Amino acid sequence: MLSTQHVAAADFDGHRFTVSADDGVPLAGREFGHRNAPLTVVFVHGHCLRADSWRYLRSYLSNAWGAEVRMVFYDHRGHGASGEAPVETYTIDQLGHDLDAVIRAVVPAGPIILVGHSMGAMTALVYARQNPEAIGTRIAGIGLIASAANGLADDGMGRWLRRPAMSMLCRAVERAPGFMHMSKRLSSKVCEAIVRNTMFGGGKVSPKMVAVAAAMLNDTSVVTMTSFVDSFIGFDESETLPMLENIPSLVLGGSDDLMTPFTHSVAMAARLPGSELVCLDGAGHSVLLERAPDVAHAIAGLVQRVRELAMPKAAIELAAG
Repeated sequence: MLSTQHVAAADFDGHRFTVSADDGVPLAGREFGHRNAPLTVVFVHGHCLRADSWRYLRSYLSNAWGAEVRMVFYDHRGHGASGEAPVETYTIDQLGHDLDAVIRAVVPAGPIILVGHSMGAMTALVYARQNPEAIGTRIAGIGLIASAANGLADDGMGRWLRRPAMSMLCRAVERAPGFMHMSKRLSSKVCEAIVRNTMFGGGKVSPKMVAVAAAMLNDTSVVTMTSFVDSFIGFDESETLPMLENIPSLVLGGSDDLMTPFTHSVAMAARLPGSELVCLDGAGHSVLLERAPDVAHAIAGLVQRVRELAMPKAAIELAAG
């Protein structure tokens, strides 16, 4: 039996796990809280980030939920501590299957809430489309943060996805991936400036948060970075949204998001009649780092709505014996 001190340390740092995707790629993650908690929230991170991008709001949520809610975080293939994979598997459809592998292995039973940021929210939508029978049964709620259901290349910085310069970069990575990744790492200061100007809002931002985001971006392989481009351009899960209209949902974005402008959040919320739409004034795409307490508060509200909806059902089942 573990001592109290060891248990506390494990809870603080999370319990590590590794799941094999359907093609054998190892997916690394951590879980926090009790495995027998009545509800689990699965957090899905964004492109060129990793599960650690949630850590600043995790402490707020841990204090709010205690033992009642379990939290699961994992790294996408090609990101963080997860394994690299064949380039042709770097698609959002495959990420949906990866999320399914994580859920089957780590949360095999009980209700879940999916909370995704940017590409993570897109992954959550794909998972819902791939597993429609889970909506309202396993999937009890969904949170879509700084994301879009379609039209990524139509406005904001997403328009660069179709530019010749992006095509040239992708071809250069295909020809010399090692050299291109080394060049990116050597230009870390440039990377930090780009992150500050494109991923955060126009207000005052902590240099520490900029450095954290830049480090995650800089540590991600340039192959991973560029290989999702085609998947982004063709992404369209707008018809998935109505499938989710009967479960609680949260759509949140920043007013100064250059990557996925807030108009995308408005469009998603319009197709989710029961959703809560939250706009964080002055926040950019890295809203998880920039406004962690506000995002945590909104996620806690989503979880509360799911729990309140579940309470009458539980009472009916209890009365039925």
